[in-house]
Amino acid sequence: MDYDPMAMDDVESLGPVVKISQADSVRVKFELSNVEMPFANSLRRVMLAEIPTIAIDLVQIEENSSVLADEFIAHRLGLVPLHAEGIESLLYSRDCDCDEYCEHCSVKLSLHAKCTGDENMQVVARDMIPVGDRINQVLGSPVITDSEGQGPLLLKLRPGQEIKLTCIAKKGIAKEHAKWAPTSAIGYEYDPHNKLHHMDMWYETDAKTEWPPSEYADWEEPPAEGEPFDFDAVPDRFYFNVETAGNLPPDVIVNEGIKVLQQKLAGLIHELAEGEGEANGYDGPRSPEYNGGGEGWQDQGYTTPYGGGNQSSYGGAGGTTPYGTTTPYGAGQNSW
Repeated sequence: MDYDPMAMDDVESLGPVVKISQADSVRVKFELSNVEMPFANSLRRVMLAEIPTIAIDLVQIEENSSVLADEFIAHRLGLVPLHAEGIESLLYSRDCDCDEYCEHCSVKLSLHAKCTGDENMQVVARDMIPVGDRINQVLGSPVITDSEGQGPLLLKLRPGQEIKLTCIAKKGIAKEHAKWAPTSAIGYEYDPHNKLHHMDMWYETDAKTEWPPSEYADWEEPPAEGEPFDFDAVPDRFYFNVETAGNLPPDVIVNEGIKVLQQKLAGLIHELAEGEGEANGYDGPRSPEYNGGGEGWQDQGYTTPYGGGNQSSYGGAGGTTPYGTTTPYGAGQNSW
């Protein structure tokens, strides 16, 4: 695809620019430019830890005659990725009015397997069957991507052994537990030619051989021979590689990450606007998700617990110590 340099300059002057270089069902690679590093890293951290998904949070075991302990099996079940399509319609359990769980805040899955043959039996994610009402027919189902259609291996049963349990999957984010992580990996790099000298490329014999250029080296011009070093230069182009864990498509992860970041910024703007008053507060662009409401931050002034005004807790006019006008070591406010 050809780009008009003049047109691209006009676009970049308006804000962040995204160029997608690869997109499939597993990963998306894109270039984020015209931003600073804190913004790029904030987007990475939000995509890693603050996008809601669904994962098994409660396991009720009725029968377990396998060689694995109940806690071990429950831990393995919690790490099975589940489809999170329609997760925005599912409530957090803390926000639901039910006593423990219901169809509005959870998805129930059943697992019952018994080895009746003469050989060991594999119990896989495909054996986990959603039961009861669900928001849609996909939410909470195990993610199965292998060619055999089995899904992750959960455990093995010897002849005569049996496993019977019920799983309760709930909504959450990876900041609470890694089992809610929507991605298996997110990485970004910048300055593929190391013009900024942020890396010390130590080498034994030949730097070019021992430090091969990354795939993004062709996207930027290499430094010219004898080019002076710019001490004030900062990175403004970041190359992201987002790989999904299977519960959400990679492009949805990026979109949801931007949405969550907008919501966090809108909340901060709202708090600042409420604290200063709409007349003197922020009156610029707002997130599409911003809807106002809620109690804003109230300025409490600079009073101390031991005196009024802007006085120190242990000195100054009108200020006293917790022990009155004296300290525990003698009379006077500045006796030490």
